[in-house]
Amino acid sequence: MTRVRKVGAMTRTPPPDPYAVLGVDRDAPQAEITAAYRRLVRALHPDAHRPDPDRLAAVLAAYRLLRDPEQRAAHDRTQPGRDSGTPIVVHKRPPRPGPDLRAGPVRHHPYR
Repeated sequence: MTRVRKVGAMTRTPPPDPYAVLGVDRDAPQAEITAAYRRLVRALHPDAHRPDPDRLAAVLAAYRLLRDPEQRAAHDRTQPGRDSGTPIVVHKRPPRPGPDLRAGPVRHHPYR
């Protein structure tokens, strides 16, 4: 005897807003979207201090949608002004004091 199990209609939550996942505005330029993506991937990477595979997957999916101008425009047409909930806060590093000078190993020969 074979049992058949009926599965009711599953309620799906809408996918998160890609702009909120990346923490950028809807009118953000492509360079800002790419910078936010790189910052988040660096922070959420499995080799990082606190990896978060679920958030990393969401960030990858959001950038996959927003990196292509045609897909981004299509998304903006179908999802105008959607309330995205709480945006992800990305902390930027404070600027370094003084000029950004970096030098490799230097050999000092005082008696040459």
